[in-house]
Amino acid sequence: MSTFKEIQGRNIRSYTTNPDNPLEGQMWYNQTEQKLKGVVASGAWSSSSNMSNAKSYRFGGGTQTAAFAAGGSPLIASTEEYDGSGWSAGGDLGTGRYEGGSAGSLTAGLAFGGYSTDVTNNTEEYNGTAWSEQNNLSTSGYSQGGFGIQTAAVYTNRYAPSLTADTEEYNGTSWSEGNNSSTNRADLGTAGTLTAGMIFGGQNPPPSVFSATELYDGTNWTTAPSMNSARSQLGGSGTQTSAIAFGGRFTPPGSVLRAFTEQYDGTSWSEVGDLATARRQLSSTRVETGNTSALAIGGKSPSVTAATEEWNFTANTITAAAWASGGNLNTSRRAIGGGFGTQTAGLIAGGNNSSNEGIADSEEYNGTSWTEGPNMNYGRGWLACCGTQTAALGSGGYDIPQADGDNKTEEYDGSTWTNGGNLNQEMYGGQGFGTQTAGVKAGGYNSSLPPGNVTAQTEEYDGSSWTVNPNSMGVARYVGGGTGTATAGLVSGGYRYSSPAGRTAVTEEYDGTNWTTGGSLNIARNQTGVSGTQTATLLFGGNSAPVTYSGHTEAYDGTSWSTRPSLATGRNGGGGSFAGTTSSAFYAGGFLGPPGQTNATEEFTGETTSTNIVDITTS
Repeated sequence: MSTFKEIQGRNIRSYTTNPDNPLEGQMWYNQTEQKLKGVVASGAWSSSSNMSNAKSYRFGGGTQTAAFAAGGSPLIASTEEYDGSGWSAGGDLGTGRYEGGSAGSLTAGLAFGGYSTDVTNNTEEYNGTAWSEQNNLSTSGYSQGGFGIQTAAVYTNRYAPSLTADTEEYNGTSWSEGNNSSTNRADLGTAGTLTAGMIFGGQNPPPSVFSATELYDGTNWTTAPSMNSARSQLGGSGTQTSAIAFGGRFTPPGSVLRAFTEQYDGTSWSEVGDLATARRQLSSTRVETGNTSALAIGGKSPSVTAATEEWNFTANTITAAAWASGGNLNTSRRAIGGGFGTQTAGLIAGGNNSSNEGIADSEEYNGTSWTEGPNMNYGRGWLACCGTQTAALGSGGYDIPQADGDNKTEEYDGSTWTNGGNLNQEMYGGQGFGTQTAGVKAGGYNSSLPPGNVTAQTEEYDGSSWTVNPNSMGVARYVGGGTGTATAGLVSGGYRYSSPAGRTAVTEEYDGTNWTTGGSLNIARNQTGVSGTQTATLLFGGNSAPVTYSGHTEAYDGTSWSTRPSLATGRNGGGGSFAGTTSSAFYAGGFLGPPGQTNATEEFTGETTSTNIVDITTS
């Protein structure tokens, strides 16, 4: 028998521990564990950030790091864009619709056919910002297959309104007739290009589902090996020689949902890792270069979902970003107004109890549990907060006796709360950011403030006293999210009483002197938690319509907001890790609605990647 050295030309190396940054295919012997180890590639789905809208039958396109999802059912015209981490708002379709065909990339997308108030032959192109009307399909249809790019796309098999195998080709300007596929079916999976495309699965009434695969060369269709699992309303992505099929349903009308995933190598289909959530009517990317990456977008499971999953076939193990339970506060509270510090060195101070009376209690967090700290000098909620666990600043606030807010400021040094200089205006719910010696309070509420009780005023703290900056925010508001420094600050969301009254999605950036408008939140809300800097902010929870107690999470990159995984428990008025990051944050306390306030803490950890090291055995 040949030895490893005779085959490979070298011996297997021996280490006391696993080597740093090993490569795919590398093998070694771990002396401590007394095991043969290696790095292998494998495929798995991981959960990613939800879309803002729970929809099925969306028009999808692009790649795993630059995708779009447009329209959808229940009927909508909006588009969402995915950047590899989360979803943000894009341009609306000219015609809201769903259950059509799509092709192309995020900056060169295509949507055609579908169902609006009736079956349509409408075609639109996307440039990454806006959709524009193009020449229509020759025949209206829905539940069709689509693949290719914006200037060379295929539309095939659909209800129009009866089932047909008709094929049309798009050249970037108009549609022309192509040859029909051999099997009439709808709700099928697709992959590839105009000259090297494929369709698989699908359904044909009376209720029956297919596993059949057909390949397209730009002129003719040919039969290829069938999938292992027959299904319809499935997702598909990749190329003609490297495709992936996932999800779907078995026998219509569809109570049996599928999580199955299969890969195609140009010769045969093989079963690989299942979706975390079995679903149908899902969307997917369109211009992936193979079956090693894909997105599963929305669908029904069985109700409509906003869920997004990423498929990766890699030598790395990807752990998705997520919120997880942390240690409980010792005292339940709401209307905290903000928080201090980081996930492993945090601070919560003040808040209101169930009777809206101010709480003076403060607690410190070490990343595992909360311990009682000294009380503030004044019990109150809705402070404007900034700083760290050992250098915190809290100003303003709300308590039953005065009800309209106060102007008190307190500083914390890790041991004692001491009084600082008073604000120039009494208020509560101001947005705070900066440090203990260079802090900013923006906006706030007091019933005596004209007009409408809410101010846009900005005040700056130098460690001793507050000074009014004559340059106010563009939008007067309170109980929004504030983060960043005194020369690079950010205020997002909040509640405004000026027209239009209500929760706002407006974001404003502060440079130490002036305010400028930034990218808007995807969901307007107030009473949120916040963590990070002006160019890397995580905002979570809050009060939004129609979900009053929101778990929604968004991240800001200095230009735009995109979704992140939601809190396990939606709530508003909790305290966040002001000095945290977009990959490490906490949210503690808050109001759950009818159940009342909570002492629960959740911790956010961003996506991590590690090498997939396995034990190598003979079995």
